[in-house]
Amino acid sequence: MVETSLPAADYAAVSEIRARRPELVAEALGARRRRELLGQDGRLMLVAADHPARGANGVGNRPMAMASRVELLDRLQTALAVPGVDGLLGSADIIEDLAFLGALDDKVVIGSMNRGGLQGASFELDDRFTGYDARSIAESHLDGGKFLTRIALDDDGTLPTLTASADAISELAERRLMAMIEPFWSSRGRDGRVSHDLSPEGVIKSINVAQALGRTTAYTWLKIPVVDDMERVMESTTLPTLLLGGDPTTSPEETFATWSKALALPAVRGLVVGRTLLYPPDDDVAGAVRTAVSLVR
Repeated sequence: MVETSLPAADYAAVSEIRARRPELVAEALGARRRRELLGQDGRLMLVAADHPARGANGVGNRPMAMASRVELLDRLQTALAVPGVDGLLGSADIIEDLAFLGALDDKVVIGSMNRGGLQGASFELDDRFTGYDARSIAESHLDGGKFLTRIALDDDGTLPTLTASADAISELAERRLMAMIEPFWSSRGRDGRVSHDLSPEGVIKSINVAQALGRTTAYTWLKIPVVDDMERVMESTTLPTLLLGGDPTTSPEETFATWSKALALPAVRGLVVGRTLLYPPDDDVAGAVRTAVSLVR
């Protein structure tokens, strides 16, 4: 029989714990050593891994790159071990696996809240909160919650998503937990596919709607893409902001240069990056993460 003590020695032990002692999920999360959200430098470097929960497994020209959970966990443990990485943004399944493995001690951990808008679905823009809620984030001893909020004037799913996002901001604030909102000005094309307006004007409009949600913005952070004219984009908010990496469309050198320029702007506090760092073209996860850390710090 595989040992069921914590931390788990390997993935077989994680599966054994899940099967025989599910109550250890709460124990692993409760025993995690926590830290302040921001260090002395006021910067934040997070690795994101909530894409598969929305059916988004692709990276570049690899449509199922993130399909192997074992490989993803390997890459996440490598990334989290790089000095200067502050923590993780993930869905409950990934967070709990890494907590079992002892990989989240002294890390900031942000729970992904809405994954109901499955990629390519007819209901994609009605992005239900199928993951964490504010109560479970607090009970799991996490540091905040993140939610995707796509604003599409041509889709009725936008209104319930906006309402749920506003409620999440208010409920997290009541518990003094970060509410990280990731807004996009979106639309559905003739082919039914959802696209985002990544012009400066589109991002500014999404920020203006997102930052007004909730009964208070005291604990609200933004997570936005890097686009053209970021100086003007960042003039649209005073909220602390993290830059998202997204699915890479340029070379790593071009991507890193774009991030470096945007990170120098006021209110920009750091990066939340997933696929770009976890699945770089050369598969050198540690090298890609070290480069990103050097830009943030």
